[in-house]
Amino acid sequence: MKTAKISDIVGIINKKFPFRLAEEWDNVGLQLGDPADPVERVMVALDPLPEVLDQAVNRSCQLLVTHHPLIFKPLRQITTGSITGKLVLQAASHGLALVAMHTNYDIADGGLNDLLAERLGLQQLRPLTVTDQQQLVKLVVFVPEGDLEAVRKAMFAEGCALGNYRDCSFTTTGEGTFTPLPGAEPAIGAIGRLERVAECRLELLVQRDRLAKAMQTLLKVHPYEEPAFDCYPLLNQGHAQGLGRIGVLETPSTLAAYSDQVRERLQSGPVRLVGDPSRLVRSVALCSGSGASLLKDAVRAGADLLVTGDVKYHEAREAEACGIALLDVGHFASEQLMVVAVQHFLQTTLTAAGYACDVLAAEGERDPFQVRCL
Repeated sequence: MKTAKISDIVGIINKKFPFRLAEEWDNVGLQLGDPADPVERVMVALDPLPEVLDQAVNRSCQLLVTHHPLIFKPLRQITTGSITGKLVLQAASHGLALVAMHTNYDIADGGLNDLLAERLGLQQLRPLTVTDQQQLVKLVVFVPEGDLEAVRKAMFAEGCALGNYRDCSFTTTGEGTFTPLPGAEPAIGAIGRLERVAECRLELLVQRDRLAKAMQTLLKVHPYEEPAFDCYPLLNQGHAQGLGRIGVLETPSTLAAYSDQVRERLQSGPVRLVGDPSRLVRSVALCSGSGASLLKDAVRAGADLLVTGDVKYHEAREAEACGIALLDVGHFASEQLMVVAVQHFLQTTLTAAGYACDVLAAEGERDPFQVRCL
């Protein structure tokens, strides 16, 4: 087993939940620490609270991964006079690095909103808003027939997907010609002699942001000294990602009955309803955390209900006017399931990659709001 570095773990997170997906106002990624430092133990938490940092230090962790960032805006000073400054100094003094995966984790496939949708029993999911549209490139390369499968297999490892299908390619056969000039080191043929080679035209779809890596792979595995290839930017709309999700329930339910199911599935406290409890609900939109700003998106998408947290009075009135129901489950309840999910993801990925690194889940995090009946 090998020792992981902070940069290895940041790279693993970025590959699955790209930091580029984060909202412009957000601050994600490595916030404190040396990317080259070794990591033997990681802790995952929802919030970078004082008690969470204490727990990470006491359990000998070198890295704390949280959903909510400790540093949102540039700091003018780092002193014990502010909570943020005090926590930054505490972490630094104990060699504890900090990584935030916030709105990038909300938006990405398999991230927090997909986890929440699965927990709430939704099917046929799609993003509620589109913030990132995948750009596609058609990569065409000409390969000798005998090397086709080796090149194709290597390129498949770089993605080459189409919707719900992977390993997508198209091949035609033909004849390639070339004459090696002095100074060339041809894999086939001789200097100054025209060669005719049975070749295949291999066509592949590649994500634009993975094209550079795909080209590195192609040049490494292709038998020719200077392979012929073309890259065509496409107008085809690729896979869309965005905030929130909308889906349908397998069986329609009344708003009252579904709210009870949601509360039980999230193990939350009391929830707040806006709308007729007897209303039938089938199409459900959701957004983890504070998602009432997506109310109009949910209405345009035809949702019967929007599930989120931190709903304000005037947002509730707007929902009534728009004819959509609201279910406020609370910020904490809609996001706390990320801790176990990210712990499992990191531990599984690190172990599969051969890293000797333990990933722990923070214990004792709780909703700051408490309900009392006087």
